[in-house]
Parts: sequence; C-alpha cells; structure tokens
Amino acid sequence: MKYLFILAFLTCCFEVNAQDGRAFDIKSPNGKIDLTLHIGKTISWSVKHEDTQIIMPSNISITLNNGVVLGNNAKVSNFKNTEVRSSFLTPIYKKRAVADDYNQLTINLKGNFGLVIRAYNDGVAYRFFTGQKGEMVIKSEEANYNFDKDYKAFIPYVRDLRDHDIYSCAFEALYDEINISEFAKDTLAFSPLLIDLGNGKKAAIVEADLQDYPGMYLNINPQTRKGLQGVFAHYPIEEKLGGFNNMNFMPIKRADYIAKTSGPRAFPWRALIISETDKDLANNDMIQKLSPPSRIADVSWVKPGKVAWDWWNDWNISKVNFKAGINTATYKYYIDFASKNKIEYVVLDEGWSETTNMLNISPKIDLKEIIDYGKQKNVSIILWATWYSINQVMDEAFSQYSKMGVKGFKIDFIDRDDQKAVASLYKIAAKAADYKLMVDYHGMFKPTGLQRTYPNVINFEGVKGLENSKWTPHDDVPRYDVSIPFIRMLGGPLDYTPGAMRNSTKADFRPSQTLPMSQGTRCHQLAMYVVYEAPLEMLADSPTAYMKEQESTDFITQIPTTFDETVALDGKVGEYVAMARRKGDNWFAGGMTNWTAREMTIDLSFLGTGTFEAELFKDGVNAEKDPTDYAIEVKTVKAGDKLTINLSNGGGWAIKFKPVK
Repeated sequence: MKYLFILAFLTCCFEVNAQDGRAFDIKSPNGKIDLTLHIGKTISWSVKHEDTQIIMPSNISITLNNGVVLGNNAKVSNFKNTEVRSSFLTPIYKKRAVADDYNQLTINLKGNFGLVIRAYNDGVAYRFFTGQKGEMVIKSEEANYNFDKDYKAFIPYVRDLRDHDIYSCAFEALYDEINISEFAKDTLAFSPLLIDLGNGKKAAIVEADLQDYPGMYLNINPQTRKGLQGVFAHYPIEEKLGGFNNMNFMPIKRADYIAKTSGPRAFPWRALIISETDKDLANNDMIQKLSPPSRIADVSWVKPGKVAWDWWNDWNISKVNFKAGINTATYKYYIDFASKNKIEYVVLDEGWSETTNMLNISPKIDLKEIIDYGKQKNVSIILWATWYSINQVMDEAFSQYSKMGVKGFKIDFIDRDDQKAVASLYKIAAKAADYKLMVDYHGMFKPTGLQRTYPNVINFEGVKGLENSKWTPHDDVPRYDVSIPFIRMLGGPLDYTPGAMRNSTKADFRPSQTLPMSQGTRCHQLAMYVVYEAPLEMLADSPTAYMKEQESTDFITQIPTTFDETVALDGKVGEYVAMARRKGDNWFAGGMTNWTAREMTIDLSFLGTGTFEAELFKDGVNAEKDPTDYAIEVKTVKAGDKLTINLSNGGGWAIKFKPVK
C-alpha cells in the first residue's frame, strides 16, 4: 500500500489532575471534539463535541481469566502524544484516497498494558493493548457508552436466532427507532448503532480491526437506562451442524470466557463516529482509517465488477428449449446474458455441489464446461459455499477450483462473530489470496476493516437485503433502504443484491418465491447501484427479466462498482438520500426516498469544470400506481446548475454525467 504523504511528530499532552488519579485530554484536529481519559481506581472515557456532552464518564476494562483487571487501580508509566496528518491510497473503495488526520495519545500503564486514544474530525476511538507475551484468556471486556440524555436511537436487534443461541444470528434487522430507555428486554443489538443527539448531530457506535477477537453486541446499561454497554460472545467449545436447512456450524456449548489469544497484541478499536449533518454519515471513512493496510502486496488481480445472480430469481428464465434450473444449460444462458451486457461474473449459488461437501459436484453440472464457456465469453465464475464446507476442505477446494479458473467464492451461513468465527474469516481471506481468489462473505456480520487488510474480500452481507422480499410481507423496505447508507454502510460494503425489475406499490406488494418483486419504484432500484457501496455488485433478477427491460439493464451495467471520488449530496436518516460518485471523467448520482413522495433539488457544483451530458432516469408520472413507470431525460448541464427531481412514493432517480468534449 503506497502512502501519499505522512507527517507525524510529538506534541505536548494535555494532562490534568483528577480527584482519583489523572485525566488525559486530546482534541480533534479542528478542535471541535474533545476526548478525555480518566485513569485511577478505574479507567473511563468521555466525549464532547463543541457544547454537546455526548459520552459521560464511562468505564472501560478487560478482565483476564486469572482475575487481573486491565483498568483497575491503573498507574501511568509514561505517555506520548502524536499528531498525524497523512493519506493512503484505496484501490478497491468508494474513493481513490482517504485523508487520515488525527491526534493520538498512547498511555503505557504499569502491568505491561496500556491504551491508545485518537480524535479525528469525524469521531474518536480507543483501544487497549498489552505487552504480555504468550497465551492469555480474556474473561470479559467492559465497554460502556453512557449518554447524557435518553436519546432516540436506531437499533438493529438480534433476530432470527440460530438454534436459540443468542450469539448466532443473520445480522439482518430493520431499525427500531426508539429511545435508549426503551431497549427491548432479553435481546441484544449489533453495531453500527446510531444515536440521534438532536440539532442535526448524530453519533454511531462502531468497532474496527476485529482480529482474533469476538465482535461486540450492545445492551442497555441497566443502571442509567440512558447508556449502552458491550456484550461479547463466549468462546465456542462444542459445535454441530444446525440452523437454517442444517447449513450452519452451530455452537452448542460455550466457555466462560470470550477469547483465548496470545500477546503482545492490540485489541479491537471501540469507536464513535460523530456527524453534524446526516449526509456526512453517508461518506465516512472511519473503519478504513482504523484498519491495518493491505497484507496482499499486489492486488491487481482483484477485479471488482457486477454479477449475474441466480438464486433470487429462482433460476426463472423463459423462452428457452431446455428445463431451467441448476444445470449446465441454464448457466450457459446466464453467461450469454452476462457477456452481451458486459457483466464480469456469474455466480453459481446453492445447489451446484453438495451443501456439506463442496468437492462433490452435482451430476447436473459440468463445471469445467461452464468455466471454459465463460472464458470464451469473457465472463468469470464465482462459486457459492457454506462456511462449514469451506472449513472442511479449504486447501483442496481452493487449489482445485482455482486451477479450473474459478475467480472467487461467495461464502454463506457464517451467522456468528465469536472469536473462532472471526479468526476463521481472516484465515480464509489469507488462504484465498494465496490462490488469487476473491471472497464475498454472505451470511456475515458487519464489516470491521477486513476489507482493507485483505482487499480480496470484496463484499459483505450483514444487511437485510433484497432477498428478504421473497418472504417478508410487512417490512417497511423503502425506509430501511434510506437508513442503511447512514448506518450499516459506516462499516463498509454491503451485499444488498439490488436490481428487481418487478416493482410494487406498498398496497400491492406480496412475497413470491419464483417471481419476486421489490417495494418501491424501478428508479429506486436503479439508484441503489450508485448509492450503495458494493465492489462486487449483483444483478438479482433473471436474465429474461433484464432482457425485457434493456434500457434499465444498460443503465445498471454502465455504473462502476468502485470509484475515485464520493460526494454525499443530501440526506436524512430514514427519509431520503442522494449521493454522487466519480470514476475517471464520468460522474454518477443517485437518490432514493421512503414511502413519502418528495421533490429533491440537487446542486451540481461537484461536477467541476466543463459541461456534461446528463442522462437522467426518474420516476414516471404514473409511478404512484405503476412503480415500473419511469422517464428518461437527457440534457446538458454544468457545475453550479441545480436539478429539481420529483420522486414518487418509494421512488428514486439515477444519473450518468458524461463530459461533453
């Protein structure tokens, strides 16, 4: 990873005497954010943004299995304050480079451990570290977020438990928009979790650099009812096949500790993203900034792109002379469609092999013929597999299928983020890189930086995506669609799998297994290809459906999946969003609304110099009754112009701006 420039030097540290010990204070480079660390009988942190006290003093610690608490009666050995102004390149991301400016304080404490705290202009973070060598067992971690008021929160609860294990779930949930004090009993939430601080300000709880350690869930602080506290999955010591269709590797017994690890090491970052406007959340880089750089020296073989996907549309193609399904003829048809439309990949989802043994290929599939046919058509193949199956035969499968020409794996049904699962995903990513294989983690918890450390991990699920429309009739999907750009996307890319060509009003929507539809308009779907970050982006509908809607298909397939620049234009969580992204000389912009029809005015100042031809897809005048109705408008525009666009209920718009030469 090549660095553009780095400037780091020691500065003075602001330290004040506290009643029980010492307090250390750092500010963000712009001076608006203030993080204070109190060290004495306990360690606590607090955060202030200008006049808003966001985090009240909140205890943090790590307890080892031998009873030692990293955080109790701490004594400072030494400390160092560092100012960093740097930037790094991001070859597979929503922008070409990320500015990395922060002030950092490193505090070494007696007992061979310490903390690092950082203040950025868009948030703060802390992490524990230890210099202890050898094996250590982590009994528990204390991570508290005590707010000064009972704020409204956007809470994604743990749902769809696998075999009734509270720490095993699909990490897919709509947001309950309630006050913190109303947090539901007997459940947990997962991050990112957003807090509305009032006056336009928001704070999001996230974690980063989650290596060899369990992910963090959140529960209400029972003492204050105004705060949240971290909860961590206990280490699995006995597992079996179970869960959905017997495809999950399920813990049936857990230890009384959360991690068994080795030092010296740093523990994951606990971070708070702070925004003054909602749109700032839609273009945030905190997870990238807190994650280690790429461990792959040459990532030129990692090729982002679009994927023709089979499962959502139930292999439902028509006007062919063969029985459509999981067979060679069907996949050659998908390849023909992908080739004609310059789609880089076709995924073979569930059914091409045995679920529990991916080396046993279905007799209806001639995998070599499919791969070779794809090569002739300049279309590559990605294979679906369960996490369980990958772990049984990883080396053999990666070797065998990479030699055949497979370019990657969509790995599904992880549905855990305990230490064993997290460590496994890093191991799989590293091993896949050895064979020049890309990875799409489906059935996955939210991304926490693995995508920067291993850029061959090119997408993640951890989102209640379009697949849910096949079985959930009552979800308010358009509201969720315009919430996740501000919340879930803080973690990184999301495998939402958009692209439905059957689009429905709220009243007419119904789940369907073989002819699935989406809530909202056609242009709502088109906008997702711009708004949602997804280096590996799927076209969820069937080739037959796309060929009937060639105008929409042509527009979708010309939108890149990685970009050189991103600009958040406007937005309000749960209401609407508008984004613009640049690739080379071309700009792409998209906007979506919830079930409320509205008018959006877009300032085109992001375009820069020159004039551009704008190809605009917008909701048709009859989209309120027929959401497939859209209109195309082509006009010449320049920076400084403003476009006013009317959005229907559950509507959207999408634009390509091409320079006029």
